[in-house]
Amino acid sequence: MITAAMVKELRETTGAGMMDCKKALTETNGDMEKAVDFLREKGLAAAAKKAGRVAAEGLVESYIHGGGRIGVLLEINCETDFVAKTDGFKALARDIAMQIAAANPSFVSRSEVPASVVEHEREVFRAQALNEGKPAHIVEKMVDGRVEKYYKEVCLLEQLFIKDTDKTITQLINESISKIGENINIRRFTRYQLGEGIEKKSNDFAAEVMAAVTK
Repeated sequence: MITAAMVKELRETTGAGMMDCKKALTETNGDMEKAVDFLREKGLAAAAKKAGRVAAEGLVESYIHGGGRIGVLLEINCETDFVAKTDGFKALARDIAMQIAAANPSFVSRSEVPASVVEHEREVFRAQALNEGKPAHIVEKMVDGRVEKYYKEVCLLEQLFIKDTDKTITQLINESISKIGENINIRRFTRYQLGEGIEKKSNDFAAEVMAAVTK
């Protein structure tokens, strides 16, 4: 049985993502040493080692969808100007900008989510669970699960990649780090939607983007 403690230990050892660590342990039947080798072979442990290096170059990518209905500005960083000009890095930036347009994240990572926002969501989820008539002793577990789901919805790095839902944006970036050989960071983004905040007939522009990029 693969436990959360095992996943945590492997993650601390390699710096790889939680889902990658869980998969590695599953594939190696819980053997920690083999799991480390598994991640190294996939290039994920190597990517983690690069994560400590300064990424101050990069580019600002823009993406406009639907004749100007949705616009995204994204700052994505790498270590050198040379890599920033490569087709691979530009393609990654484009994919992530399209992800932001389609999936509408609110934050880059969970570390950016204010504690007050998390606590508010926990209160809502707790009330929902109690209103559903769930026993008090399992309410907190349900709340924890729903908070994790919330993070996966609002945090860009934890969202499933719209072009390949078998991987997260973090995994997509780690794959690129392994191929490119430099640390890559998403620093910030802004998403604009035409008429946002103005009361009018709503159209699901995000769904339009999703349909366009997954064809």
